[in-house]
Amino acid sequence: MRFKNKVAIVTGSGRGIGRAAAELLAAEGAAVVVNGRTAPEVENVAKTIRERGGKAVAVVADIGDAQAAQELAAAAGREFGGLDILVNNAAIFKTHDFIQDSFENWMKVVQVNLLGAVHCARAAAAAMVQAGKGGRIVNVSSVHGFLAENRASHYDVAKGGLDQLTRTLAVELAPHHILVNGVSPGFVNTAMAVVEGINELETEAFRETYVKKRRIPLARAAEPEEIARVILFLAGPENTYITGENVVVDGGLSITF
Repeated sequence: MRFKNKVAIVTGSGRGIGRAAAELLAAEGAAVVVNGRTAPEVENVAKTIRERGGKAVAVVADIGDAQAAQELAAAAGREFGGLDILVNNAAIFKTHDFIQDSFENWMKVVQVNLLGAVHCARAAAAAMVQAGKGGRIVNVSSVHGFLAENRASHYDVAKGGLDQLTRTLAVELAPHHILVNGVSPGFVNTAMAVVEGINELETEAFRETYVKKRRIPLARAAEPEEIARVILFLAGPENTYITGENVVVDGGLSITF
């Protein structure tokens, strides 16, 4: 088991990519701190992991709050004796009009998607440095970090900032043997694909542009487990010399025009 005796925090792991990563980590031997803002979701994931013979604890917390991020790291130490892996996955998305929408709404997305990752990385890195055993941080970003979409400036800016956070932390934490990398998905079959009540993966526009015309060369959205497997590689023992990189997992979306 690749992650035997390892302890991982996965933020936003009540559903989607985060849940897939938490369950795969646990199946490979890791003890997992399952985190999200919705108690029934995170408790269900933790229960599922335990029923399969794994180790997991649910911690309900909004990682946009620095104190909540500190509690996640503390929970890892309290429940499992330390922390080896942080997967910064928590994110929110909603469309908005840059001029008309309130600045508070704009900043809420940045608060969770970027500053939440900062809070968690600070808490996790401090624990890893103190333990002196190295570690792994994987930031789940998006193709939005380097591609722009209409009515998504807050999300795009947050993900672009997250990509730069990956690079700067990789440099700063390297002396402590902490590898920091990112994963940038494209379209993924998760609840985040539902925008304003419409699942964009099921629209005719998606099928026409991204499937029939192969704007996505692989002609489909990813499943959460496909992203999670890349996360596990970057967080795992096979990765000994990759840091500061952002792995794009988008079926070829970003190489077409």
